[in-house]
Amino acid sequence: MTRREFTKMAAAFEIASATGISIGAEDSASPKGKALVVYFSHTGENYGVGNITEGNTAIVAKMIAKETGGKLFEIEEVKPYPKDDYGACCKVAQKEEREGARPAIKADFADFEQYDTIFIGFPIWYGDAPMPVYTFIDKHGWKGKTVVPFCTHEGSRFGKSVRHLKEVCKEAKFLDGLEMTGRTAQKERDEAAKYVKDWLAQLGFKKEA
Repeated sequence: MTRREFTKMAAAFEIASATGISIGAEDSASPKGKALVVYFSHTGENYGVGNITEGNTAIVAKMIAKETGGKLFEIEEVKPYPKDDYGACCKVAQKEEREGARPAIKADFADFEQYDTIFIGFPIWYGDAPMPVYTFIDKHGWKGKTVVPFCTHEGSRFGKSVRHLKEVCKEAKFLDGLEMTGRTAQKERDEAAKYVKDWLAQLGFKKEA
């Protein structure tokens, strides 16, 4: 391990320990061209936070779009997950994850091919991205794209999601992802925004004029 790699790992660990935010090491690549911020989020009864009006991942996605000038696109399922019953939502999500389901989504992003760097954001459910994220991914070709994952979680971090993303986003390059606890996104937004900005700066992103 080089000194630079050790310094980066130590800094990421310090951030994660202090704030619930961390940056995961992925492939070496560089951001380029137009950015698209695709995300799936969920509102309702959220463990450790309570009733919320805006999903954790939506909050982070909007911060990223603000800093990069990227286009926002929300993945929305045709049949919504239960919002007022956390247990029921978990039951549906777990069943879909076990089956590798591809739930129908309301709309697709028609101009996908015009974008070079794709941020993909989601909450971690049972160690993975919710299945509607994969429904979106399956609709598109990923050759030549640069993928930047980000997630919100309650302790599991990325789980197995990045490995699965690499399996389905074939021939895409990956940049370092951002992991953030839902509580940080909801309750410590100034701190969350600072780390989003610092993370993007490390990756070389600059907002287009």
